[in-house]
Amino acid sequence: MARMRRNSEQTLALKIEQAQEKVARTRAAHDKAVDEYKRLLDIQKERQKETLLKAIESSPRTFDEIVAFITLPVVSPDEE
Repeated sequence: MARMRRNSEQTLALKIEQAQEKVARTRAAHDKAVDEYKRLLDIQKERQKETLLKAIESSPRTFDEIVAFITLPVVSPDEE
């Protein structure tokens, strides 16, 4: 049995089609990974909020003292 030989146009078209399919698969995998990353960041942020609220609730400081501390400008050791 003889194999049919493809001409260069057919070969190029096939390679382009295969590349498009690969891009589509890669894009889908990328989008899925980005969605998972964002979901995990949201979970982390919620846990940080819960930890901060618990710390505020158990603190002997007043709300105003905590807000004042958080909003203080940061001074580096070089500026002192």
